[in-house]
Amino acid sequence: MADKLKLTVACGDYEIVRALKERTVEADGLDLVMLTGMGSRERHWRMARKLEFDVCEINVGAYFMARERDTPITALPVFLHRRFRHGFIFVNRRAGIRKPKDLIGRKVGGTNFQPAGNIWVRGILDEHYGVPHKKLVWVVDRSEDVEFEPPRGLKIEMIPPGKSLDAMLAEGELPAMISPTIPKPVQNGDKRVARLFPNYKEIEMEYFRQTGIFPIMHVTVIKQEIADRYPWAATNLVKAFEQAKQIAYKRLANPRMVPLAWVRTGWEEERRVLGPDPWAYGMGGANRKNLETILRYTHQQGLIGKKMVLDDLFVDTDLGDSGGSGEEGA
Repeated sequence: MADKLKLTVACGDYEIVRALKERTVEADGLDLVMLTGMGSRERHWRMARKLEFDVCEINVGAYFMARERDTPITALPVFLHRRFRHGFIFVNRRAGIRKPKDLIGRKVGGTNFQPAGNIWVRGILDEHYGVPHKKLVWVVDRSEDVEFEPPRGLKIEMIPPGKSLDAMLAEGELPAMISPTIPKPVQNGDKRVARLFPNYKEIEMEYFRQTGIFPIMHVTVIKQEIADRYPWAATNLVKAFEQAKQIAYKRLANPRMVPLAWVRTGWEEERRVLGPDPWAYGMGGANRKNLETILRYTHQQGLIGKKMVLDDLFVDTDLGDSGGSGEEGA
């Protein structure tokens, strides 16, 4: 039997990739070495700066930036991480911020400027709430995944040495913060910190009803040389990711699998609102609008200098009406 093409795949330790990690699902012709032990920050940095992996889950904004800089990677239409973001804007209660426009002229903390979650929040605040991103001062605590020069009028400050964004928010040194996770003050029940949108779930559901967007945070990239030399590999990878996701869906639909009392209630509600495949792959209508929106935001926020064509950024893995099931035709 011919040797399989061995590829390293760096991604989060998600339920939707579990079958690939456990080799319940195998990509035809490929031997996948699944690397799921890294955090997002490390994984993005090592791929964007050093191209350490053959296939890698990466922040979509950093990917657009890397492509503009001719980094030799391309993307598969596999989106392992999505998240609504209205619920991840936090404020100090004493800062007098009651509505989004109260953020104008204030300092807003964030890990760095490039994360997809931050791009989405800035874009949504601007487009839906009239809060231009250049009217805020962005306070960060780390360097960017992809080096860039902030455009004129954009104010980005590094936090003072020895400080943390969480502590600065709680103590009122920062009026507000965008966070990829729940900040420690909120986790610890600190009453000094609250969400900008207390009813964020309802707002996020209404945002989806209006836009059809369940925000894509990360794309899955592959080295260009592999995509060029083995053009079949990209399609087989997408098929394998899809098979693994479907196994995860089936598993998670069983309320015994997750130690949460009302997990099935949440599952059913999500399907009612988002449809039967919330983590859909491919370049279909909803995903295309999703990606075109964050591509537009990335350009508007000065992270890329030119408008890019979405189809130029992704490998064509569309199987048309062949189905890709492996079954014999008539």
